Amino acid sequence: MSFFGEVFSSEIIRKPVLDPKGEEIGKVKDLVIIRGETLPMVSALILERKKQLYHLPWNQLNIFNKKIISAKVYGENVQPYELKEEDLLIVRDILDKQIVDVNGAKVVRVNDIKLEGLKTYAVLIAIDVGIRGIMRRLGVERGGEDFFRLFKKKLPYSLISWNYLQPLEPKLTNISLTIPRQLLSELHPADIAEIISSISQKDGVSFIDNLDVETAAEALSELEADVQTDMISRMDSERASEIIEVMPPDDAADILSDLPAEKAQEILENIETEEAQDIQELLGHEEDTAGGLMTNDYFSCPPGMTVLETTDKFKAEAEEVETVYYIYVLDKNEKLLGVVSLREMLLAQPDCLLADIMETNIKAVQPGEDEMAVAAIISKYTLLAIPVVDAEGYMHGIVTVDDIIDILLPPAARKKRRKV
Repeated sequence: MSFFGEVFSSEIIRKPVLDPKGEEIGKVKDLVIIRGETLPMVSALILERKKQLYHLPWNQLNIFNKKIISAKVYGENVQPYELKEEDLLIVRDILDKQIVDVNGAKVVRVNDIKLEGLKTYAVLIAIDVGIRGIMRRLGVERGGEDFFRLFKKKLPYSLISWNYLQPLEPKLTNISLTIPRQLLSELHPADIAEIISSISQKDGVSFIDNLDVETAAEALSELEADVQTDMISRMDSERASEIIEVMPPDDAADILSDLPAEKAQEILENIETEEAQDIQELLGHEEDTAGGLMTNDYFSCPPGMTVLETTDKFKAEAEEVETVYYIYVLDKNEKLLGVVSLREMLLAQPDCLLADIMETNIKAVQPGEDEMAVAAIISKYTLLAIPVVDAEGYMHGIVTVDDIIDILLPPAARKKRRKV
């Protein structure tokens, strides 16, 4: 089968298909797409003749290019076709849809699709997201070029390689590639959150479902509270539990506190006991208090541990702790005895005990302390984090500076909290 050069879908749609004698057997209505070895490829043409649809397999084509499309068979041998939901069609399912440009970390609209020959097939190699694609579909591309030429400019091409695309609709994941999925996971969580915020709630859930659990959790933490709640509410409880379980406990508690009680309970029941208990503890505090702001995920050691032992423990465990600014020295009953900064630990001799270098004049707050008071203390003493202890001195958690950043900043500069 002859395939000459490149072609755009808009140059094929409504184009007549000729039989071996040169007589028209129908006009191209759509193209059926399947997974190829490297890229999605065309498996058949959907033809329209006298308001009836027909299925013309790719292997029955003789010539396919922007100038002529001819078949090896005659009209009477082309099989009728009924639109099927399971088929993936270029016009019906891809054109005008939103797709994620993973390379550019943004959502784009498919204005046209570029096809090229690969061996004996036509494959999807790129989408056109620019004005040229729109003009081509309207049949005024040449006029657009002439218009731009009057101002000594060129009508720009805005093509994105299919390798950098991630379809949004669930059924389109049948043609998604490993490379886009990998690139997607490598995006900064804030970029992923921005993508999710720019698409529909339905597509947002589908998008998160296609991420690995850790990436999904990080991206979810970057979303606005109402979007977080909506995403989790729409998810299957088991999938939601997997994501919530790997989130920092304070972020998880914030989301669960905004969910209907029944949904929150379903999620908690699917989470490991220890993680669920940490979240449950945080849910027991009022939102605008130190207890409501804190996380119970912090790094602690006993006073009799040496600096060398602490360093080894830090290397083994700190990766699992969301934020580590200080080492909290606790007795066997988890009463707070002192605090050691990472700087002090690094400068100390390896055989020094934490009890000998810890700061005992500790600035701390109680769980019921108002968030404004917490913010004032952190600001006054330039702290990166402050411990939350009860009246008896038992450690409950820490409030980090990023947890109260919205309170410290003026209204115009406030943004959703982001973990550092």
